[in-house]
Amino acid sequence: MPIVTAGKFKTEGKRVTATAADASAQVIYTCPNNFSAVVKFLNISSGTTANKKIYVQLYFDDLSQYDYLLNGYDMSEHSSFNILNGTVFSLHQKDKIVAYTDSANNFDIVVSVDEYFDPARK
Repeated sequence: MPIVTAGKFKTEGKRVTATAADASAQVIYTCPNNFSAVVKFLNISSGTTANKKIYVQLYFDDLSQYDYLLNGYDMSEHSSFNILNGTVFSLHQKDKIVAYTDSANNFDIVVSVDEYFDPARK
């Protein structure tokens, strides 16, 4: 069980450079060892001058499995999209958020999480 009284808030941003899925995708965020994280914000910004597709996957370390959170979402030029829209989800140690696109360097992704020490996660 995570120790929720000792959490820390963290925000990270990355430019998506990858154009392939799964292990070849751009790592946006990795939950640290012995922690659980609550993802509270996940925003994509498009800097393109034309519509492009973006893909966001979650990697679950316990299952060694990639699942799509967003699969080929067609974003308009110079737009942004908040994937969570007020909802949250959790990740555990070594779980990841990864992304790729059909055209590199056109998207930025910002993620904000609350990380909680979770001594049971080993």
